Amino acid sequence: MPRNILLLQENAAKATITQELLAKPSDGPFAVEWIRSCAAALDRLNDHTKDDIAAVVIDLLLPQGQELETFEQILQASPHIPILVLSNPEQEQVAKQAVQRGAQDYILENRLDSYSLSKALHNMLERAVNAEALFIEKERAQVTLNSIGDAVISTDVAGKVTYLNQVAEAMAGWRSAEALGRAFGEVFRIIDSANPERTVNPMGAAMQQNKTVGLGGSCILIRRDGSESAIEDSAAPIHDRRGHVTGAVMVFHDVTKMREMSQRMSYLAHHDYLTDLPNRLLLDDRLAQAMAAARRQQQQLAVLFVDVDRFKHINDSLGHAIGDELLLSIAGRLVASVRGSDTVSRQGGDEFVILLSTIAHAEDAALSANKILTALGMPHHVKEHDLQITVSMGIGIYPDDGTDAETLVKNADIAMLNAKDNGRNNYQFFKSDMNEHALERQSLESGLRHALERREFVLHYQPKMDLETEAITGAEALIRWRQPARGIVLPEQFIPIAEQCGYIVPIGRWVLREACRQIQDWLDADLAPMPVAINVSAVELRSKDFVRGVRAILQETGLDGRYLEFELTETALMQDPKSTIAVLQALKDMGVRITLDDFGTGYSSLSYLKRFPIDALKIDKSFVHGLCTNADDANIVSAVINMGKSFRLKVIAEGVETREQFLALQAQHCGEGQGHYFQRPMASKEFAKLLGSDLSATVVA
Repeated sequence: MPRNILLLQENAAKATITQELLAKPSDGPFAVEWIRSCAAALDRLNDHTKDDIAAVVIDLLLPQGQELETFEQILQASPHIPILVLSNPEQEQVAKQAVQRGAQDYILENRLDSYSLSKALHNMLERAVNAEALFIEKERAQVTLNSIGDAVISTDVAGKVTYLNQVAEAMAGWRSAEALGRAFGEVFRIIDSANPERTVNPMGAAMQQNKTVGLGGSCILIRRDGSESAIEDSAAPIHDRRGHVTGAVMVFHDVTKMREMSQRMSYLAHHDYLTDLPNRLLLDDRLAQAMAAARRQQQQLAVLFVDVDRFKHINDSLGHAIGDELLLSIAGRLVASVRGSDTVSRQGGDEFVILLSTIAHAEDAALSANKILTALGMPHHVKEHDLQITVSMGIGIYPDDGTDAETLVKNADIAMLNAKDNGRNNYQFFKSDMNEHALERQSLESGLRHALERREFVLHYQPKMDLETEAITGAEALIRWRQPARGIVLPEQFIPIAEQCGYIVPIGRWVLREACRQIQDWLDADLAPMPVAINVSAVELRSKDFVRGVRAILQETGLDGRYLEFELTETALMQDPKSTIAVLQALKDMGVRITLDDFGTGYSSLSYLKRFPIDALKIDKSFVHGLCTNADDANIVSAVINMGKSFRLKVIAEGVETREQFLALQAQHCGEGQGHYFQRPMASKEFAKLLGSDLSATVVA
């Protein structure tokens, strides 16, 4: 510790005495630097080397009225250097005023000796060292408290604010200088968000309970400007050395964003990411509450399971972005079709579940279902597309069809599958026997998953006949599933399931390869060459690399494309006409023939016959069945035959089962026919025998 003393004393004799006294202490002399004038002292104190001065001794025996002025100047020049005042007894009052203004101590002339002077200086210097250490510690604490991310506030035992760090100032909107001495509740108004009328005082609670207290997650801090922040905090009492409570300190932080994020995460966990509708989790909760209310009030409620028909085709042909926009349109119309008290939820994909919270009768659910069918049946304008869709719906009624959420939704789902099996674009109420059908369907779906790898599929062939000569002109390849537990399963039983489950593309690829291989085998055996038709679904037509796959299989089997014919429905052609034309033209370039199947049951637009490269029309069997018994069906058949002739297209009647039908078609000069009246579908060996025995079989040019 430096022992350099700056002595400001005008009287040389007195200065000599003071210097001698400071040279005598038992613990070693002080180094004294004597300066006579205030101006010189100020120059010295303003010098950059002033840090070596431990204390200043000022003799206030100055001209009357200048004593305190001189002291003030010295104090301002060195506020951190301790000052000792020397005075005569007559001026003791001036010396006391100097101490009040910042001097550390004073000594009267008549009591001045080596002991008193050195003792006063030692005490001053020791207090200065302690004050410096305390300042450093306080500064360190201040920097620390201002550096942490949390806000800190303290009060005395009366609840008056004694300290705020910078974070607390910013959060409360009060500057420290304004807040000090004010009541805690005035500076920090904290309310309970669950009960806004209730104010919270954690400081008072900490002092009263004499322990650390933490507040729950519902505390809101009202800033000085009236804005609100969600906070979390803890308050603890402050004790003196005897353990008495002298105040409290609270540490808190802003959790507004964290709570918003938590609420957002909770919202996302209960809502669909695309449509913002409630998801399955939230539906289950609302359904459980609605069931409990219905149980208490002895009322009914309904669940509608809605599935978009052939939605996968739209995704595959137009892309997922268009599919998502369509789902948003569907979601909006569903919400608009029900009451505000009902819940529309998206279960995933193209499936929606609607909770009708209360219904008086089951017929009320049917009215809602019809309203939904109408609303969704209107064209959906998605970017440059006008999309026409249908939906299939299943209806489950509480409590008849299920007394818990899982069962009720499951049974509504089963009813929806039944609606699909009944032609789609309709609704079905759940019936108990549907469970057996659902189990059957589930079993078929499970078996389909492995049917290809287990080689359970086989093709049967049904001949097409020239109605004038009754000669074989070709054949249609029809898939059969040899299911180990069921025997032969017909395509109408499993193809819809394969389409819905995504199995249709690999199955279709197998059919194409197997048919091409078989045709080439017959050609190699010198059997009558003729085209074989296979059915191609819209999903296959839209699938990636379809054309490339056809070309690869033709090359693999060595088959000429003119022996291959694709049968396509009007629906398949119209899902994306522009790309369909390109695909069909590519197939035609390979020599593949195109037949429009089930003509008259779909869009039935004459523009198809001009726009698409079609070779033949196939009259749907529903019209052929009524040919001899229904005038409308007979007129349709006649119109299709004449239309085909006008467009120079071959016309094929399918489903010919009676001689009367055959003769009626023959009389109208229909080109070809196919049906049980001529031959049933048969295995490849039987068909080869038929070809070998039929010498009149028409040869493909």
